[in-house]
Amino acid sequence: MSNYWIGVVSRSHVQIGVRGGFIQLNHGKRAALQRLKANDFLAMYSPRCEYPDGEPLQAFTALGAVVSGEVYQAEMSPDFKPYRVDVTFQSCIEAPIRPLISRLSFIKDKAHWGAAFRYGYVKIPEADFRRIAEAMQCPLAEAAA
Repeated sequence: MSNYWIGVVSRSHVQIGVRGGFIQLNHGKRAALQRLKANDFLAMYSPRCEYPDGEPLQAFTALGAVVSGEVYQAEMSPDFKPYRVDVTFQSCIEAPIRPLISRLSFIKDKAHWGAAFRYGYVKIPEADFRRIAEAMQCPLAEAAA
């Protein structure tokens, strides 16, 4: 049985992950990634274009499926060795979150919707994931069915 997740990452960092076929969450910490399993589905939400002070974006920027769930460490520099999980990303378009807020059940407080993303990742119901995938015009919406 698949789980459905949202990872919160700037667009520029999402794009690096899409090109490399991986994700990093919470600045490369291991704990968040350990919850992901093979065949889980993941939507990436980008509050900003660049981390930490880039232009606000507030959009879903990538969508994919976790390959094996194996967590591994990579060296980006001698001082930064983040943990990663491999993801097969699908072709899709970016989708702004604001038109979706009222229809996403995991966002309990619609007035303060950003609070739902404060921990850097969140497990969501399948129905919410499908709404996001549909807004992104992603074929994974059918795969998640």
